[in-house]
Amino acid sequence: MKFMKLGSKPDTFYTAEAVRSVTSDVSYDLVIQLKGYKYLLHKFPLLSKCLRLQKLCTESPDSSTHQIIQLPSDFPGGVEAFEPCAKFCYGITITLSAYNIVAVRCAAEYLQMTEEAEKGNLIYKIEVFLNSCILQGWKDSIVTLQTTKAFPAWSEDLGITSRCIEAIASKVLTHPLKTGLSHSCSRRGGRDDVSCNGGGGVPDSARHKNLSKGWWAEDVAELGIDLYWRTMVAIKSGGRVPSSLIGEALQIYASKWLPTKQVIPEINSDVSGEKTTKYRLLLESIVSLLPAEKGAVSCSFLLKLLRAANLLNASSSSKMELARRVGLQLEEANVRDLLIPSSIGETLYDVDLFMTILEQFMSQGQSPPTSPPRTKGRFERRTRSRSAENIDLEFQESRRSSSASHSSKLKVARLVDRYLQEIAHDPKLPLSNMIAIAEAIPEFARIDHDDLYKAIDTYLKAHPELTKSERKRLCRVLNCKKLSMEACMHAAQNELLPLRVVVQVLFCEQARATMGGGKVTDLPPNIKALLATQDDDASRADVKLCTTKTKTIPGTEDQWSVAGLKSPKSNLSTLKMKLAEDEFQENGIVKAPKLKNLCAIPSRPKRMFSKLLSMNKNGGHEKH
Repeated sequence: MKFMKLGSKPDTFYTAEAVRSVTSDVSYDLVIQLKGYKYLLHKFPLLSKCLRLQKLCTESPDSSTHQIIQLPSDFPGGVEAFEPCAKFCYGITITLSAYNIVAVRCAAEYLQMTEEAEKGNLIYKIEVFLNSCILQGWKDSIVTLQTTKAFPAWSEDLGITSRCIEAIASKVLTHPLKTGLSHSCSRRGGRDDVSCNGGGGVPDSARHKNLSKGWWAEDVAELGIDLYWRTMVAIKSGGRVPSSLIGEALQIYASKWLPTKQVIPEINSDVSGEKTTKYRLLLESIVSLLPAEKGAVSCSFLLKLLRAANLLNASSSSKMELARRVGLQLEEANVRDLLIPSSIGETLYDVDLFMTILEQFMSQGQSPPTSPPRTKGRFERRTRSRSAENIDLEFQESRRSSSASHSSKLKVARLVDRYLQEIAHDPKLPLSNMIAIAEAIPEFARIDHDDLYKAIDTYLKAHPELTKSERKRLCRVLNCKKLSMEACMHAAQNELLPLRVVVQVLFCEQARATMGGGKVTDLPPNIKALLATQDDDASRADVKLCTTKTKTIPGTEDQWSVAGLKSPKSNLSTLKMKLAEDEFQENGIVKAPKLKNLCAIPSRPKRMFSKLLSMNKNGGHEKH
């Protein structure tokens, strides 16, 4: 660090308790009182350089021996700043550096030690040193800017704060890849082995990579949020630092100052709200500095900010901005980061906030574009213009981008299903939220429904109070054809599922087993119980089914089954009748359209199962 010495005389100030005086043959005639201290000084050297003291002496009464001047309690810098000014008047050597130059400069301004009082006065010398030396160095500029925090109004009026910020920003913009300027790196011996979240070490290659790019981030992170915000705005406005480095710098600052798990209990017990307000201001300032470019900061970092915003009850605009940014890169997220605790307390996790994120992701214009019409005329093909070729190139590029967005939807679909598995354990989670999140994903994005089935099964176990209709509503989103063999085996024996879903699973599994020549899972207990009551209920069910006007196509009962179910005609007919009874008993109302559909169930899979049946029969004849 640079420093400057002014004066050549030895220090002759001495202290006796709270009294400071100068060794001299001439007795003192001026007493300066400041914050409990008394300075026994002489008018001649001080008044010749301090216009303010001249004015105060003329206004205060003059005693026979000495004159007393009371300086205000808000004197900038206090005793530590006044004493160098007094020593400068006596010609005693003083040392100025980045640590005290702001305080002495503010004190000199108050005392009016200007060129008007004397040429080459203290203010002039400080300004020359500040502009030519202090602001030319990286570390000196950072330290000087930090010291302005103690004198915000004075520093602003004198332009010290703005000059320091401009000096720091210009160095970052001029040397964006220069490592040696960072005093944090040199202070640690060039090491950068502490991660943003306080974790362990990183490889040497990654460490050197970080040093070569964001060398300035840790040094600037030492600033308070007000000065940091202004400095980052100046750096961003320069337009020479990549947005990814800006995002990296913000992540370093957030990990240093935002509340951690150890600080959260203090926030919860903050009755006055001072700490909460402080952290909230910090968070909202960081959000306002986020680069506009997608991917400038990681999705994990954005979700950590969103979690903190929920904890600190940040403004809705800040939360919505974070949710919007997370939605733009949701495919990068992981389930653990998405489990944001609810600030209201109605549910364990903030499901509404996740819905906002998901809606933002789905609202992106990611649908694959349609191909432009191709001209078949021979003349048009021969006179194909360069602009048409450019359109084709843009179209191919758009197809590539759309295919990438399609893959991101596949990732998000799996992410959402795993998220549903986690929140399904919450006994307070409303059914409407569960269904809304599940239905937000388009059908094509779910390659399989195994994870979705696990989420539904978990929700059914955690909410045993669900009615029959509510269970059916929840299971409507499930596509049994997309379940794996293991999931089908589990679902076929899952007594929590509605009966209709179990039957659908059985048929899907049986069709798959017939195609592959495998075995079919045994009927679950609830289905076996239904079949066991066949003799008692068949006649009653036949009467109810016959009351409808629906006509069943002859022979379709056989087409419901393939080899694997016992007694295909009788058993499947019983299942249909039981399903019909289930519709009759629900709410005590007979719904003709639903009953008609039940009676006509065999007509829907007719073609598929007739083929499967013929294949099965052919295989049987071959064996005989």
